[in-house]
Amino acid sequence: MILIAAANAPEDNIASRLGMILGDLGIAQTLPQITRLGQVGDVSAVEIPLAPMDADFQHAALVALEAEEMDVALVPAGNRRKRLLISDMDSTIIGQECLDELADFAGLKAEVSAITERAMRGELDFEGALTTRVAMLKGLDLKALQDAYDARISLNTGAKTLVETMKAQGAMTVLVSGGFTFFTGRVADDAGFAAHRGNTLIDDGAVLTGEVGMPILGREAKLSALDEFSAEAGLSRADSLALGDGANDLAMIQAAGLGIAYKAKLIVAAEAHAAINHTDLHTALFFQGYHADEFVTE
Repeated sequence: MILIAAANAPEDNIASRLGMILGDLGIAQTLPQITRLGQVGDVSAVEIPLAPMDADFQHAALVALEAEEMDVALVPAGNRRKRLLISDMDSTIIGQECLDELADFAGLKAEVSAITERAMRGELDFEGALTTRVAMLKGLDLKALQDAYDARISLNTGAKTLVETMKAQGAMTVLVSGGFTFFTGRVADDAGFAAHRGNTLIDDGAVLTGEVGMPILGREAKLSALDEFSAEAGLSRADSLALGDGANDLAMIQAAGLGIAYKAKLIVAAEAHAAINHTDLHTALFFQGYHADEFVTE
């Protein structure tokens, strides 16, 4: 197994703390040399191979490192560099929830975002919550969509580098969202994704009708997309990296070879293979064993 630790700190600091924590757990004398993966922006990472460990030891190590505000993954040594990236959009590749920002142009952001939050925590049925929120936007001028995109939507740090680096290594890159194609198409272009999927907002040519095109893309559709694009590329689930933050991302995160919860709801972080809570999307590359000098940056 390979243990990777990333933090908003210099590599030497991370390596020192990692060595001390593993030493406190009683294995310092048997540790091989820590490999420094480099630094991009504020984020640095290191990795170290570890012998198989029991679940209690593994849990203790991960908890201790998380307490140091490190993002940590413990992954098999083989098949680390994934050949399919499938990612959620809202609050993952971008820093916003598009529907919430659009609702602000209707004066309904507080009401809509409250429903969004509950749906992403898994407290509400996703499809029902989506249709309820869209119905609230009936009559909104179509110009508001572009205005919302231009004024409110931005890529999270590391998003474009993640996509472009994996593409440069031959990976297929897919953006899948319970949000809307108006936004997924634009975000996919901005970040460099090869393909995108989302739901469709229905309009009458001037305003939103308050309806969503059917069928709705939700949790199971995201999992189906993972399987479809894997099959298309001749890959297995083990060859994929899935990234997301909400309950509707959980099925694809659990199914992927490496499922990462990005600043996610607790229900998602608890079931993912790894989580990014403190750093940024560059860490998804470090978790795959990329060195910083291999990153494809703007």
